[in-house]
Amino acid sequence: MSSPASPVTTTLRPIPRLIFASRWLQLPLYLGLILAQAVYVFHFWVELVHLLEAAFGSETALQALINSIGYKTDAPITTLNETVIMLVVLALIDVVMISNLLIMVIVGGYETFVSRLNLEGHQDQPEWLDHVNASVLKVKLATAIIGISSIHLLKTFINAANYTDKVLIAQTVIHIAFLFSAMAIAYTDRLMSHPPAARH
Repeated sequence: MSSPASPVTTTLRPIPRLIFASRWLQLPLYLGLILAQAVYVFHFWVELVHLLEAAFGSETALQALINSIGYKTDAPITTLNETVIMLVVLALIDVVMISNLLIMVIVGGYETFVSRLNLEGHQDQPEWLDHVNASVLKVKLATAIIGISSIHLLKTFINAANYTDKVLIAQTVIHIAFLFSAMAIAYTDRLMSHPPAARH
């Protein structure tokens, strides 16, 4: 029984070695995104604590929530109502989705452009990381951006009284542009992955 062939190690010349090693310059960028992720986690818990305090009657926490979501009404708000709860929950979902986007960029980008994470066989390995490459990463990021844009658009329409028609139309057009961009990216990736058969 023959043993599996060992990988061939190629010695690079100085200039190619330097160029290839330059990929490690991206490492501080991914570390910075990890810090940004920590900021989002802190922001999430601050908003969640305010929501819980407001549910138990804290007017200070309620005003903090109203200011953070930009909710305005002619009648003063003294108790937590359904609209405020909905806007706060959507804001929390927005933070989670942006956090998921950060994870995809950090993990997928590092795996694709810097170095292997060697997670094969690990029980917590993300399913999508098993077949990640630059094209797949672009499609997943585009899909995540559409989800985030949808949450923002929903928040805007729930709180539509505090926005002008120009802002509502602009956000809708931008969301549609994201949709078409994602469709174009997915279609281009499909063409590159499965080129059409040559005609005879």
